[in-house]
Amino acid sequence: MIVKNLEKKANEIRQDIIKMLATAGSGHTAGAVGMADVFTALYFKILTHDPKRPTWEKRDRLILSNGHICPVRYAAMAHAGYFPISELKTLRELGSRFQGHPERVRYSGFETTSGPLGCGLAQAAGIAYAARMDKSRFRTFCITSDGEHDSGNHWEAVMFAGKNKLSNLTCFVDRNYIQIDGDTEDVMPLESLKEKYEAFNWNVIEIDGHVMEEILNAVTKARTVSEEPTVIIANTTPGKGVSFMEDLPEWHGKVPNKEETERAIKELKENLKEIRKKKEDD
Repeated sequence: MIVKNLEKKANEIRQDIIKMLATAGSGHTAGAVGMADVFTALYFKILTHDPKRPTWEKRDRLILSNGHICPVRYAAMAHAGYFPISELKTLRELGSRFQGHPERVRYSGFETTSGPLGCGLAQAAGIAYAARMDKSRFRTFCITSDGEHDSGNHWEAVMFAGKNKLSNLTCFVDRNYIQIDGDTEDVMPLESLKEKYEAFNWNVIEIDGHVMEEILNAVTKARTVSEEPTVIIANTTPGKGVSFMEDLPEWHGKVPNKEETERAIKELKENLKEIRKKKEDD
């Protein structure tokens, strides 16, 4: 029952991502839609957090390194009760707290300001290290893209976290194989990511980033590791759930027009019917 409810919520979040990007007329679609399952699992099952107290000391920290997929975070947070869902339509408007990359000064619940790729894991590692020094029990999670693994400063953070055995740190890699210039393996080959992280003393878990059970189980396993940080390599489909967006690099930084928006919402609503039917059958 919990899994089906999370799948339903992820579908609703995907619909809101499409709507807000179409209204804004600019932004990044494929990655945001593709990470809806992970963000749903985080905000509705995994994270210790309180929407009414976004700066609560005991909250888990979630750092979004690849800030351009922020529509998925905004939508997940709205559905979780941080702010009204209706406010999502202000994405990228002048003065809105929902900018094209998260800005902490506009809302403290965003934790950090992100934009330059490759910086998030260093921030997350620093937070995790400080938490251990303070004997704080919260966990730090970091969302990264596969494309930003081209950045040298990301690997410096990987080395730092591995060397210091930051077991209170969990990094998700959105392994969707696309970046703005095309396939990641054509632009700058990354494989084998698993062996690379293991070489830097990380615990590595590979999952299907669209299967709720796998997402939840991976984080449960990460919590049992006491001597290493954990990286969860989430294999995802960019634009998941919208057939004409899936696996196409051109949708990395493109938004749907009116006709495409209607098609996308129609497909997602059909998918939602299937989820509800499965729930009834169960």
